[in-house]
Amino acid sequence: MSAPEPHRATRVVTSSMIGLAMPQVERWSARVVMVLGQNPGPFTGPGTNTCVVGSGRRRLLLDAGQGVESYDDLLGHALAQLCDGAELDRIVVTHAHPDHIDGVERVRARHGRLPLVKMPPAAGGDHGFDVDAIGDAGVVEVEGATLEAIWTPGHARDHLCFLLREEKALFSGDLVLGAGTAVIPPDGDLGDYLDSLRRLQSLDIERIFPAHGPVIEEPHEKIAEYLAHRALRDEQILDGLRAGVCRTEELVRRIYTDVPEFMHGAAGASVEAHLCRFVKLGLVRHDGEDWHLA
Repeated sequence: MSAPEPHRATRVVTSSMIGLAMPQVERWSARVVMVLGQNPGPFTGPGTNTCVVGSGRRRLLLDAGQGVESYDDLLGHALAQLCDGAELDRIVVTHAHPDHIDGVERVRARHGRLPLVKMPPAAGGDHGFDVDAIGDAGVVEVEGATLEAIWTPGHARDHLCFLLREEKALFSGDLVLGAGTAVIPPDGDLGDYLDSLRRLQSLDIERIFPAHGPVIEEPHEKIAEYLAHRALRDEQILDGLRAGVCRTEELVRRIYTDVPEFMHGAAGASVEAHLCRFVKLGLVRHDGEDWHLA
């Protein structure tokens, strides 16, 4: 059987993390200073955006990066020069993926045994950390800033976004990125992810501070773009199945003709997230390595 003919690349989201550059440290608002996590890569783009939040002598660190040594001095510089010599009070983590939580111990080694605030996982343990548990509608406060937690599963079961009430700004973690689109990993759920995006549509927000990529100045347009992107991928995958393309890697080659081959693994994870959702909806069945219309 010959290889399936790839389709011309069609996409809704045209921006990309590939080749994107970000400042090492940047003031995003009166209450937010971004410090880049020094962990660039195919899935993190320029790196993880960690944020010092607040306006007083003690502030929050939102996400801790991946534990890269060169980040230590950069965070110290940001606190000294852009935060008026403030100290850290707590670490708040959007979710427990390595590029957000693995830096906790390095931050603690330099800034003291800071409490770690996050949503606990569904079943025991949390990367070995004891956490101050927070869930949907929970609030974390520091001088000048009030963060309200919004449970947004899909990319990860423990994923929280945080609404910065004083600025009508949303820390979106990995749910919405400043460029490109979010990957739905094998332990994620596309149905939950879409529900989370729809939940964000109802929020009164004026900016999004993502965990990867630049600030999003038109949040509702970006969320609508993300939903349209997933709807297009649904149609492309179903068209492939109708054409007899039944394996994940073949669907990836057919659909992602404008994506470098080293990103095909991530693309495959997203394709399978769509397929698994179709299985739950009764539209597709899974037979070994093959997927077929039900």
